[in-house]
Amino acid sequence: MLYDRAMRHRIEPGAKVKLDKIDASDTGDYHDKAAAEKELAEDVARLAELQDRLYAENRRALLVVLQAMDTGGKDGTIKHVMSGVNPTGCEVTSFKAPSEEELDHDFLWRIYRHLPRRGNIGIFNRSQYEDVLIVRVHELVPPDEWKPRFDQINRFEKLIAEMGTTILKFYLHIDKAEQRRRIQARLDDPNKRWKFTQADLAERKRWDDYQEAYEDAIAKTSTEWAPWFVVPANKKWYRNLVVARTIVKTLKQMDPQPPTATIDLGKVHID
Repeated sequence: MLYDRAMRHRIEPGAKVKLDKIDASDTGDYHDKAAAEKELAEDVARLAELQDRLYAENRRALLVVLQAMDTGGKDGTIKHVMSGVNPTGCEVTSFKAPSEEELDHDFLWRIYRHLPRRGNIGIFNRSQYEDVLIVRVHELVPPDEWKPRFDQINRFEKLIAEMGTTILKFYLHIDKAEQRRRIQARLDDPNKRWKFTQADLAERKRWDDYQEAYEDAIAKTSTEWAPWFVVPANKKWYRNLVVARTIVKTLKQMDPQPPTATIDLGKVHID
């Protein structure tokens, strides 16, 4: 079963992470893209059904965090995995550079404001982890400020988990050669050139620094209540399948139950 095999992509608490030792082109036992996409369609349909139950239950929430290097596929994952869900019960938040107002609060303030409401699935395209990644790589704050944030994030995530939000965190792992191909593809396609900026090349030069920052962040914040999954993402179809199947399995384990009727439905008469 894919979910069971995908569990090898889960980072256990306390485990060390070396991204260059993880094959970004790994597809497990899957070698047939068409077969994988058929299974993805089945998972998308199952996800829609489970989301309806979660929304009707209205007691708990699911938070999905997506992180990746530039071109890693966060938008594409959302587009394909969540294509069947009801937008009423799904909230997508893309975190950009913090605003002046956000900078006047602690770094978790803007995150807390966007947590999914009960009954909903929330998706973070980037997240609180930018505050131990980009601020570290670009030296926006000193180490004695960003280093304590690992424990602060762990405590924050434990609190929201205890309050009823199940958390899944996915790092979409591509290698440097694949990033080059994807950047070039943006330049070659007139319909995708808008996605390219010079900043993409500047950030690419910091590849090793970002890899080190990600390894540190994932290793220090993969917990029982908020696990990280390092998903090989060079093959988009495998990435989508792993993320979808993991979310479906998690919702099945949550087993949301719609509320029972408060009246005797057998006595309802419709004219």
